[in-house]
Amino acid sequence: MQKISEKQQNILLLLLEKGLLSSSAIHVESAKRGVELSLVTIKRTLSQMVKLGFLASEGAGPSTKYRVSVKGRLEADIDAHRYCAIEPDQRYGMRHYNGELVPGLPSDLFFDHELRTLDEATREYRRRTTDLPQAIQKKELERLVIELSWKSSRIEGNTYTLLDTERLILEHKEAPGHAPEEAQMILNHKDAFAFVHANRAVFKTLTRANLDHLHSLLVKNLGVGRGFRKRPMGVLGSIYQPLDNIHQINDAVDDLVHAVAKMKTPYAKALVALIGISYIQPFEDGNKRTSRLMANALLMAHGRAPLSYRSVDENEYREAMLVFYELNSLIPLKNIFIAQYDFAARNYAVK
Repeated sequence: MQKISEKQQNILLLLLEKGLLSSSAIHVESAKRGVELSLVTIKRTLSQMVKLGFLASEGAGPSTKYRVSVKGRLEADIDAHRYCAIEPDQRYGMRHYNGELVPGLPSDLFFDHELRTLDEATREYRRRTTDLPQAIQKKELERLVIELSWKSSRIEGNTYTLLDTERLILEHKEAPGHAPEEAQMILNHKDAFAFVHANRAVFKTLTRANLDHLHSLLVKNLGVGRGFRKRPMGVLGSIYQPLDNIHQINDAVDDLVHAVAKMKTPYAKALVALIGISYIQPFEDGNKRTSRLMANALLMAHGRAPLSYRSVDENEYREAMLVFYELNSLIPLKNIFIAQYDFAARNYAVK
């Protein structure tokens, strides 16, 4: 990944909102936004961005127009909270699945300084987990499972508190005044993590088989159909409409399997699974839960720390996901991933 300049970011944001534009139209629109750049400078910048792969051009000569490429979308630095404050039907994002996105993912999604942060956190994680007594390992595993099951469920609207979740998992006591499905969702997280923890070799990469099995564990006894969905579905609070037929879903999952396999680092494999499963929405429910557990499975299979998401703000997470759905901007969700990995590596000792 290559960091882009503020000037290039401004052009990316403009084209994400306006779509296909000529250099002269970009010049006019930039001036309206208070960005004073000469037409010559804009043309030079556009040429550089095409060479770097951030933009694609259509046409030739004076009729040339520019649009944002997959690489440009991924690196567009979107203010997720500001974008999501716009009413859904007034947003300028994409309404349909971008078939170029998953096949077009680069083989690594992190800048050098981000990889240094992740690797430093991994070194700390390995230092903390070396020669741990069995009793401490058991306690640490319990703590992670409780906090992951609580927060991942809470992101999906579950109203159990952390203490409720602890009692449910350790004492098998359901919290009064809550629907039985809430307890089942939490217990399914526990069982899914236990399976992943005991079968790490199965998750060296994403496969259709381990994806389907992990999903089945997470939706057990929740009235959710197994296997890839055969009907259209929408996303609450979003203009984005996922793929609507089984053949397209099958092809998209195959693309995702290949994308995860080509990633250079375990962090990138986990992040691609996290975004890809959520974006494709192959199942009728439980997609984001499955994406979070699959990301952890890939991390643990490669000797990295699993994430609990304990310190993440649920609204911030949802907004980052909506920005990815509608604009394919990875920056907000990648920032969450890095922060949560650093937190997990320094706060848990789960081997």
